[in-house]
Amino acid sequence: MCNLYSITTNQEAIRTLFRVINRYVGNLAPMPGVFPDYPAPVVRNARTERELAIMRWGMPPPPRTGGAPVTNIRNTSSPHWRGCLKPESRCLVPANSFAEYAPEPNPQTKKKDVVWFALNDDRPLFTFAGIWTTFSGDRGTKSKPVPGPHQLYGFLTTSPNAVVEPIHPKAMPVILLTERARRVDARTVGRGQGAATAIAGRRAQDRDARGRQRGSRGGSMAMMARDTADPDDEGPPAQDGAVS
Repeated sequence: MCNLYSITTNQEAIRTLFRVINRYVGNLAPMPGVFPDYPAPVVRNARTERELAIMRWGMPPPPRTGGAPVTNIRNTSSPHWRGCLKPESRCLVPANSFAEYAPEPNPQTKKKDVVWFALNDDRPLFTFAGIWTTFSGDRGTKSKPVPGPHQLYGFLTTSPNAVVEPIHPKAMPVILLTERARRVDARTVGRGQGAATAIAGRRAQDRDARGRQRGSRGGSMAMMARDTADPDDEGPPAQDGAVS
């Protein structure tokens, strides 16, 4: 699962590309490493428009299982996630790249490298398909809890494409490459469809788009770099959303 990504594009570029109406949400410094429970920018619905908000990465886990915040949601048919798949709970998560650990340790360092992926060498802006909610409990650490309410987000995952699969065969984030795919307003989802069905359809469309664009500089997913992992930089723990 993806527990590390970067967002280094400035607010104005995010606002322009994703048609955001509010112009300023405070200082938005480049974030070369976003880890679970970090605050980061998210684009969500604001009535008929979009707005930029800062939220913490990691949705509340299912009450019956507990555990760490859920950063990646795979099983969208789970009753726990069903309520978060409504149009008003969907969001876009801006990013420039994301990372996965290599499957095998580096022979020299004896540690697994961090492998970064982006659309191309320029690392242009794109979005993950996400969901968000408001949580009234504490976040942070046990020694330094941060009282709620908190606005939290996570992103959906799908089958990996040909570039990501050799590194992480289990899954990859759902990446939205077109404005049609990025629309999160209720009117853009087929009326009468269940939310889970609509999300699954968006996943299929996005996979098709990636397949059509593979090999072109504008839309291909590329492996960008391999960095030696530093245990001190792994950030807070998190889990994926593979719950039934």
